[in-house]
Amino acid sequence: MTTDTAHQYWNAQWATADAGSKWARPEPEVLAHAENLPPRARILDLGAGIGRHTLALARMGFRVSALDAAPESLAAIRAGAGGLEIDLHQGLMTSLPFGDACFDHVLSWNVIYHGDETVVSRTIAEIARVLKPGGTFMGTMLSARRLPVEQTKAKGTEISRNTWVFDGTGDKVHPHYFCNARDLLSLFSGFEVLSLHDQIHDTPGSWHWHLLAERLA
Repeated sequence: MTTDTAHQYWNAQWATADAGSKWARPEPEVLAHAENLPPRARILDLGAGIGRHTLALARMGFRVSALDAAPESLAAIRAGAGGLEIDLHQGLMTSLPFGDACFDHVLSWNVIYHGDETVVSRTIAEIARVLKPGGTFMGTMLSARRLPVEQTKAKGTEISRNTWVFDGTGDKVHPHYFCNARDLLSLFSGFEVLSLHDQIHDTPGSWHWHLLAERLA
């Protein structure tokens, strides 16, 4: 069963998103970490959306590659790039079209939990493969704390361990992976965790893990 299907929903969203969308605003946490990266560091924005981080990081002088499974994502980034040089790729997060140990930093904000545990594990293995030893990963994961909140909104079905789909509309008709800290640390066993905290995003109960980790040698 294919579970990494949420890009089908997001492709339609990216087709209509514009500069006024919340998806166009880069996260301060992302930019703050980038300020500590070496000049001209090579960065992968994995699941780039309409390019809020890709464009901001490129403007900061970094060499940015952006990957997304949704073609409308790449169209939006091209439209907003101006004269910026950005390496664009359409593809799945479980099979990254890059060589081993070629990035200083990988960013994946609100992306890699779109699938079952196999998809998540394969994606994390790919992130580790393309990162240089000592390179950093920054990303978010859905917290198990959020699951009861989603269950009050719509009927949910656990299709495999920690992986749920919900009735209704929106991207949660596609599989989403919810985890506690123990499961998250197990998934990232090839990394040294530098910081990990669980916080609410823009709506009540929207708990996400925020992770910053370093690839082990």
